[in-house]
Amino acid sequence: MRRLVPAFALLVAGCATAPQEPAPQPVTAAHPPRIAAGLIGASAADLVGHFGNPALQVREGAGLKLQFRSQRCVLDAYLYVPPGGGIERVAHIDARLPSGVDADQAACVSALESRN
Repeated sequence: MRRLVPAFALLVAGCATAPQEPAPQPVTAAHPPRIAAGLIGASAADLVGHFGNPALQVREGAGLKLQFRSQRCVLDAYLYVPPGGGIERVAHIDARLPSGVDADQAACVSALESRN
């Protein structure tokens, strides 16, 4: 009889279902960032003419990353040759505070413009 109790407990435990986890909820920003749309499509020369020399310039595969900094934010512009050829153009931008926290892109552009 003593041997049946542990065997029965194992049998019952094997029939138990795994606990169900709730479906993950999508993460949404409280305020989506305003995109400085005027930068999309700009060339490297356009950016340098507008913001001055970049603090960092990195070739990443087929693309080019230009980084502009102020005391208030950091702006990364990613340039790629558009389909069909031509010169590299801005396809994407990211803005963040010096601490690394995402920043409003339009506000960052304004901060970079005001330093020149």
